[in-house]
Amino acid sequence: MRERLKPFILSLAVIIADQMTKLWIVKTIPENETGYSFLGGFLRIIHVRNDAVAFSLGSSLDVPLKIVLFIILPLALVSFLAYCIISEKRKGEFTVFEKWCLAGIIGGGVGNLIDRVLRSMRVVDWISVKMYGFLSMEYFPTWNIADASVVICVILLMLSLVFCHRRGQ
Repeated sequence: MRERLKPFILSLAVIIADQMTKLWIVKTIPENETGYSFLGGFLRIIHVRNDAVAFSLGSSLDVPLKIVLFIILPLALVSFLAYCIISEKRKGEFTVFEKWCLAGIIGGGVGNLIDRVLRSMRVVDWISVKMYGFLSMEYFPTWNIADASVVICVILLMLSLVFCHRRGQ
């Protein structure tokens, strides 16, 4: 059992890093202001709040629907991913690497869920990267460590499932 719980080390590390950086941002940078700018404005540390999901999708939804889509559904998904990591019934379905990817997704999901529950449905985002007009954007939508963990781990999981994982062998 102990071996099956090891990937949750990554989940915990992501949650702690995410929440500590968000706390720092909230305490040091007023909302909707840039606190720091690096590399000629390429990278900005800015305090914004997102009351929706990626790219502000769903910001106009009613609160009860947001609760279902942004709290209850993600909580169910995170629970299912945790089940996939620890379940004896699913043993062999995922490689150790893929379980660590699932744990990274869990960490990011929980990091943003904490914000939704404790910060009035508003996630603290703070990393802003200049796009120089690519895809008609001056800056990519602002993100945080939880977002980065989810995106990176989903990409790694997909690559592993497509190129490395051989089911039934």
